[in-house]
Amino acid sequence: MSFTLGIVGIGQFGSHFAELFAAHPEIEALYAVDSVPERIDAVEARGVAFARRFDTLEGLLASDVDAVAIFTQRWTHGEHALAALRAGKHVYSAVPMAIEEDEIRAITEEVQRTGLVYMMGETSQYNAAVVLARRIHRTGAFGEVFYAEGDYVHDMDLGFYDAYKYSGGENWKSTASYPPLLYPTHSIGGILGVIGERHATSVSALGRPDTRGDGVFDKDVSMFGNDVSNAFALFGMDNGGAFRTNELRRVGYPSHKRESRFRFFGEESSFEETIETTYWHDKKRVLDVTALIATGSTMSLDDPRLADVSPALRDAFVAGAAQAHHQARLPKEFQGMPNGHEGAHHFLVDDFARAVADGRQPMVNAWQAARCTLPGVIAHQSMNQGGERLEIRDLGSCPLPVQDLDADQEPLDLEALYAAQEAARSAAE
Repeated sequence: MSFTLGIVGIGQFGSHFAELFAAHPEIEALYAVDSVPERIDAVEARGVAFARRFDTLEGLLASDVDAVAIFTQRWTHGEHALAALRAGKHVYSAVPMAIEEDEIRAITEEVQRTGLVYMMGETSQYNAAVVLARRIHRTGAFGEVFYAEGDYVHDMDLGFYDAYKYSGGENWKSTASYPPLLYPTHSIGGILGVIGERHATSVSALGRPDTRGDGVFDKDVSMFGNDVSNAFALFGMDNGGAFRTNELRRVGYPSHKRESRFRFFGEESSFEETIETTYWHDKKRVLDVTALIATGSTMSLDDPRLADVSPALRDAFVAGAAQAHHQARLPKEFQGMPNGHEGAHHFLVDDFARAVADGRQPMVNAWQAARCTLPGVIAHQSMNQGGERLEIRDLGSCPLPVQDLDADQEPLDLEALYAAQEAARSAAE
């Protein structure tokens, strides 16, 4: 069943995703919502046709549109998603799902009541390293994963100042202080993108107040009353293990080089990603899997479509597919189109479009989105209470049918990969 989709927020991400939504064979027409009509004009000038335009979300929701894709300010996502669901529309939401526990819970309740599709567009679900680690986990090679780490390391100097100026206008400093732990899904989502059967049960978190003194992370300026730029959280898991995340906004790290990175430690084998090299290893062997997660570019960093994006952020909009990805399941219309976040964008659009068309929930459905988001909300509370360990009230797993578009991907053969590595080493000696 094809459907119509309204894109709410034609900014840097909304305009980029509009091209992909327009190309997907299950989407028959696009509508656009933005208070700045010139942004819609600019996307149409690139060849994306919008069937209808609206100045407000309310106008869109009163129309005949079937689904909405939300690319508004991150603290508004919960409110907008709820409004759309209550208007009978399917929802794709940029991250995070929401910043209040009540809103997160209400979204799951509304999806269960209506059966509508809800998807959070978490890029880490299709981060190349996460995809590979998930495929390894599906072979059973890890055994029980008792500890994992997820980092989102993106320095403010590397593009975030420009991004906040673009979206926040003259009061951008008040929004640029957005609390790191309320944007937790790139780190938590990558961990749960591999061990999706697990969830967080408790958390203790700490935050380091910012020292730059430029008025960004300043409690007197911040609309969130936040002065923390780097935050660290340790979560307990339901299997008795733990995972740790770092959300860093002041860090000497080249964020265009794997701004999200992950490690998994199982009783039988482990997986470790670093800035340049990634390994899978068991108790006897070490396998270099770096080549399997390497992504090429799909467009030039100087492409006119990226003119409004800070040069320091452009890598996130161009990275294409890796060998680990299930490219064969994507629509042929996506070949040669812009991609980003290590090949994630194509898969995110395809997941949502096919979920709506097939009447099944996507992998990052409302309940999985809650497991990626709510722990950060509680971690933020823990941080503000001096690191007190707090319980996380899990909302459970999705009670509705869930699609798995990667179920037919060829199983990963670690033995063959290791044999090929050793043969290459022998030949080189």
